[in-house]
Amino acid sequence: MDLQLTGRVAIVGGASQGIGFEIARTLAAEGARLVMTARREPALGSAAAAIRQETGAEVLPVQADVRRPEDSARVVEETVRRLGGVHILVNNDGAPPIGRLEDFDDGAWQKAVEQNLMSVVRMVRLTAPHMRAAGGGAIVNITGLSVIQPMVGFGLSVATWAGVIGLAKTLSIELARDRITINTICPGFINTSRLEKVFRREAEEQGLAPEEFIRRLTADIPLGRLGTPADIASFVALLVSPRGSFITGATVQIDGGSRRSLL
Repeated sequence: MDLQLTGRVAIVGGASQGIGFEIARTLAAEGARLVMTARREPALGSAAAAIRQETGAEVLPVQADVRRPEDSARVVEETVRRLGGVHILVNNDGAPPIGRLEDFDDGAWQKAVEQNLMSVVRMVRLTAPHMRAAGGGAIVNITGLSVIQPMVGFGLSVATWAGVIGLAKTLSIELARDRITINTICPGFINTSRLEKVFRREAEEQGLAPEEFIRRLTADIPLGRLGTPADIASFVALLVSPRGSFITGATVQIDGGSRRSLL
């Protein structure tokens, strides 16, 4: 299926590894012109080179920490200056620390708000005018299943990503007349390096070998396996394409059936 993304300019955050890298790779393979951002410069450069070599796409790596307002502005400025506009924005930037909420001080909360919520607020505010000028666009926010099915230890993410869902739902109404869609993805257990760290921590706390912990976890997923970054990336590619242009304001879990709820 041709997703009709050839020539569209896409900004993908957290693109040096994991879900962000796979989204960037998928969009590039579909013909998008790509801006990849991440905090760590060596890893970002290597990721951009790998995608450029594999797909032949135009790829611009821009090192940035989207928790910093000036970095968000620089990403958009560089994108417009080098590629001429913005059609697609994927907000993706990992997650705050894991731990009990009562153990986090104001500083930890402020960092979580900047990372998960304010980065999205700023990037949407900065890119929407360019999408409007282009006749439309698409925004996708990557959060986590914990925001709609809270888990102990993930409270910083739950609280701040809940704000992202509220933001996106409101923006889906406000931006609709400009033909700009905005949707939120809530991945379940996706096999990434970050998830491996979580697994090791949880296994240790439960006195289990990591392999046994994963076996028990996957046994509780109806589809019987962990997700892959490609499971997320393929759906994101649909959402940001003209073929997904009637989907906006949606919050979608991609979790192998883990969430057991009607709504």
